[in-house]
Amino acid sequence: MSSPAYYTEEGLKKLLDELNHLRTVERPHISQQIADARDKGDLSENAEYHAAKEEQGLLEARIAKLEEVVANARIIDTSQVDTSKVYIHSRVVVKHVDNGAQREFTIVAESEVDIKVGKISVSSPIGKGLLGKARGEVAEVVTPAGTTRFEIIEISR
Repeated sequence: MSSPAYYTEEGLKKLLDELNHLRTVERPHISQQIADARDKGDLSENAEYHAAKEEQGLLEARIAKLEEVVANARIIDTSQVDTSKVYIHSRVVVKHVDNGAQREFTIVAESEVDIKVGKISVSSPIGKGLLGKARGEVAEVVTPAGTTRFEIIEISR
């Protein structure tokens, strides 16, 4: 069994919507593709049939993974998030120590990541580096490009 993952209501709803779509739209669609390919004759030389069966296997694996994630999901009430330190669902303003550039990040579960709006994964190098840090502390973040230092300027919900 996997450890719990923490989501906002919005993030969990997205997962449930995707799971429902896979079960109610994609699964029947692939079943129909398999049936159509089966009707075309000899299955041993039917590339269409084998491709549909492979697609079905991938779909079923994705459904099983989503079911596991949803079963272990826990909703976080963001109004209850402690802002004295960086936790999951914290909004953090940081200053790059070397060049003074400021960035804002929201620490979220992997399935809620959206880099364009600053939502980064709790398991990303930056997310891991910021977790547990308080305002004024410097987080050293180890990335493939080297070590980067961020000063925590502000923590909010």
